[in-house]
Amino acid sequence: MAIQINRGRSLGLLDMTPMMDMVFNLLIFFMVVTQFEKSERDLKVLLPDGSEAMPMTVKPREIFINVDKDGRYFVRSRQVDAEELGKLLTQAALNNPASQSVIIRADKRAAWDYVATAMRLCNQAGIRDYSAALADEQAL
Repeated sequence: MAIQINRGRSLGLLDMTPMMDMVFNLLIFFMVVTQFEKSERDLKVLLPDGSEAMPMTVKPREIFINVDKDGRYFVRSRQVDAEELGKLLTQAALNNPASQSVIIRADKRAAWDYVATAMRLCNQAGIRDYSAALADEQAL
């Protein structure tokens, strides 16, 4: 005895014509866009050199300023004085004018004047995104 399977009517009603029209339209669109892109690259333009330029999509690194109990400043494990710290912050602000951030970490035995000096240098450099984090003596 043969078994007859009823597949239903919905398979016969699916029309592929609109889908094929859409595929051909997309194909034509991508072919035309590729030609425009090629003509843009062929335009003869003398581009300037940018040896120190950084892409704007790169997230800037936070600068950590560590202040020990004697009031010495350390940036990237290197001791700097206040004048050199000001130059470093100014250069960082020029490299990342809108999004440079600074974190000032101070030993609890350090005088607050050294932290205030670091904040003043941030303000002079044009860096507004800075914060002071107080650390205990075992962390430094």
